[in-house]
Amino acid sequence: MKKQELIHLHGLLAEVRTHYEESNGTEFDHDEYASLGVQPTSIHRSKTDHKAAVFALADGLTDAMTEEPAEQEPVSATAD
Repeated sequence: MKKQELIHLHGLLAEVRTHYEESNGTEFDHDEYASLGVQPTSIHRSKTDHKAAVFALADGLTDAMTEEPAEQEPVSATAD
């Protein structure tokens, strides 16, 4: 994956985190991500830095989503 694509993915995951936190009214623990100090707008940082940030952010999101109780009905996989 090219650096530009990785930065784009980083930005998308940051938007998912923001949407998740706003829709649930809670913040998940993203200390590992915050400790890296790499934001999607940090274009001067290396590809390796962004890759580590993407993995930390994705891990934090998946951990938070697996911890919440399943209260919603499953969505059908078929299109209308």
